[in-house]
Amino acid sequence: MTMRRAPSMSSLRLFMQVAYNRSFSETGRLTNVSQPALSRTIRLLEEQLGTRLFDRDSRNVRLTSAGEALLPIVERLAADFDHAFSELAQNFAGERGRVVVGALPSVAAGDLPLAIAALLQSHPKVEVIVRDQLSGNLYQQMQERQVDLAITTPPSADGFHFDPLFDDRLFVAYQPQDMPSDPPSIPASLIDETRLLLLEDGHCLKDHALSACNRPELRAEATMLGTSLHTIVQMVDNGLGMTMLPEMALKAGILDHTTIVARPLDADNAFRRIALVWRRASPRERDFQLLAEALAEAR
Repeated sequence: MTMRRAPSMSSLRLFMQVAYNRSFSETGRLTNVSQPALSRTIRLLEEQLGTRLFDRDSRNVRLTSAGEALLPIVERLAADFDHAFSELAQNFAGERGRVVVGALPSVAAGDLPLAIAALLQSHPKVEVIVRDQLSGNLYQQMQERQVDLAITTPPSADGFHFDPLFDDRLFVAYQPQDMPSDPPSIPASLIDETRLLLLEDGHCLKDHALSACNRPELRAEATMLGTSLHTIVQMVDNGLGMTMLPEMALKAGILDHTTIVARPLDADNAFRRIALVWRRASPRERDFQLLAEALAEAR
């Protein structure tokens, strides 16, 4: 049997209703479909299947043998379709499913675990996978569909939607002997460029810190140490210099069990903006909003 085009689910459902009601007029009334439109739908379905499905006269509508054989198949299809749609709706509503979250390393080690814990408590069927990456890598991975959304700095390119989450203040971290006066905040002029330790190129935290200080010689003289804040903290704790840390890393306890002092950086724009970013027109926007709410509550 050759079909010119596969039947639509809506036409199969109408066939099922006519089979149950044994009446075109009653089916039309229950489904809010006009009788001419219903008749055309069934006629097209019969043409697509290449067989007659109903015997009709002025008073009766009866299934043909082909219609009798088709009915249980359509019932199974309808049940499978409804189940699949329910699963899909639950995924998009954030009730279950998998979300791959990309995050800056400092975010992944900071508030993100608290946010995920809050999200899973209210939506236990959601599977959250976290991948920490540099900002540029996160945008590439979103474009390549390897990451669903990212917690990073706002995009500079088109094609992404972002919701600002919070501003993450910058702190100067140092050994007490490096700032004997222990000021309540540290102006950029007090930072010794020969002792400044920063993350290597590619980390947006380094760029934000240097930009906030507005001292070109810092970029030229600072030591680009590595890829991990924890490594830099260990270096500072051993008296090898000073650094700048985001507030979220401090809240996560990165300075616990050290002798390091941290004071806010006193400068214009002494923060970095953190946003929830995803590809425009993503069908999972509701999932992402739930994560944003959980992240806000965790702070």
